[in-house]
Amino acid sequence: MAGEGTSPADRTASEYISHHLQNLQVCRVDDEWVWNKCGGTFMAINVDSIAVAVILGLAFIWLFRKVASAATSGVPGKLQAFIELIVDFVDGSVKDAFHGKSDLIAPLALTVFIWVFLMNLMDLVPVDWLPYSAELIGIPYLKVVPTTDVNVTFGLSLSVFALIVFYSIKVKGIGGFIGELTLHPIKPPSKGIGLIGAPFVIAFNFILESVSLLAKPLSLSLRLFGNLYAGELIFILIALVGLWQLPLHFAWAVFHILVIILQAFIFMMLTIVYLSLAHEHH
Repeated sequence: MAGEGTSPADRTASEYISHHLQNLQVCRVDDEWVWNKCGGTFMAINVDSIAVAVILGLAFIWLFRKVASAATSGVPGKLQAFIELIVDFVDGSVKDAFHGKSDLIAPLALTVFIWVFLMNLMDLVPVDWLPYSAELIGIPYLKVVPTTDVNVTFGLSLSVFALIVFYSIKVKGIGGFIGELTLHPIKPPSKGIGLIGAPFVIAFNFILESVSLLAKPLSLSLRLFGNLYAGELIFILIALVGLWQLPLHFAWAVFHILVIILQAFIFMMLTIVYLSLAHEHH
């Protein structure tokens, strides 16, 4: 692979880009576990994406648990006030967008927002620091922004999709769920000669509504992945310009902060809206 076994200073521009966009992978080939030789292997595991995502998730749990256990009803400290501000913001977003009744949605929205934000935030770490530090200890590749890995964003969106299907069936029943897929948006004829065309209308509705349903996890995952991957690629390209990268990095980082926050917010809001639709009877 390009870049493996080559010192950072000796890499060409294409090798540099390829190296920074390559995940640390492990897969099973010919009944053996191998590292970084997984090209075309469907079941390859991106170890760095999983490790960073888990570490950030644990950091989120630890921080919020620490603040919650030390919370006081008096004058809060700066950290407690900041956490309360975030919680109130997420709670307000849920109240505005979610029209059902569930004790899960608000905690889920908070988890999604903070976790995705923390994963996005790793994009502000200078692109060479952690990959080159990893190389010094024998780790050839290290991508530190989990949301630039489409497997991570799809994993998040598929979890939300599973909740959409679960709540749709729980709230409306299996008959109601199937009815939403087959009886809308065009009402099938129920009497007269029109009954002949009812199966075709139902089939058309099913195709249309199935596409709409499956588009939800796609919209969640690809929007987040595309925006963060593009941001990471721009940071890598800026790093190729040499000394002039410092002001350019700073300018792009300032702008990218908005992308990082906005994409976490969009992922949270779409999750709330999709779950709200799952609770509503049409």
